Amino acid sequence: MAFVANAAHVVESEAIAYKRTWRGHIISTFVNPILFMAGLGIALGAMVDRGAGEATLPIPYLTFAATGLLAATAMQTGYGEGAWPVMAGIKWRKTFEAMLVTPLRVSDLVTGRLIWGALHLTFTLGVFAAAAVAFGAVDPAGAFLALGPAVLCGLSFQAASTAFTAKVDDVTGLTSVMRFGIMPLFLFSGTFFPISQLPGWMEPLALATPLYHGVELVRKLALPEVGPPVVSTIPMWAHFAYLVALTVVGWVLAVRFLRTRLEP
Repeated sequence: MAFVANAAHVVESEAIAYKRTWRGHIISTFVNPILFMAGLGIALGAMVDRGAGEATLPIPYLTFAATGLLAATAMQTGYGEGAWPVMAGIKWRKTFEAMLVTPLRVSDLVTGRLIWGALHLTFTLGVFAAAAVAFGAVDPAGAFLALGPAVLCGLSFQAASTAFTAKVDDVTGLTSVMRFGIMPLFLFSGTFFPISQLPGWMEPLALATPLYHGVELVRKLALPEVGPPVVSTIPMWAHFAYLVALTVVGWVLAVRFLRTRLEP
């Protein structure tokens, strides 16, 4: 029970900090979904839906893009939670050192931050899902079912980015991953078009990415009636197992690396 209580204290501290900074998240939480839906879903989607040929989708492009963007937003939010706040706790504000003076352990710290990440992701993605419903991209039941896998996708990225942040010394490494890792995943992991439209050598790479599995799981639950090319024939349990494994491995490595760095 001490482990649960300690993790809960970390969640409480994150919630107190968020109450002071929530205004800075308004645009990313509430405005971005509307801009995405209006720009990519409606403006671009209208042109895509009028197209013809083998690239034509059996569903409105707004629906295709909205479900992909739900997972992509989870990726970006999860990565951010495990990157800059962790760097601040280690190096800039050194709050992690202060926490570890108390009975809290590194495992409590990592677990508490992941629980807080799940809460933050649920709220952020819930707003995005509500916007998708309001724009007619998905029905309410599908949006609700898609929230769980989207949160799992975000947690897998948070755990991995926490482990990575524990090993780097400055923000350059974090921005480099954002530029050369997160953005390519955002563009080429099935968010905006089926990966079957990628060059042959790129498709296996896309299949191996965490975001692809998050996008697939979200679409299969939000749109249970669709099949290829909207989603693949890979079973849902395989996507789920991939994301759970990445989250667990990320947690283990984050605890190990933070313990080495903060408890010399």
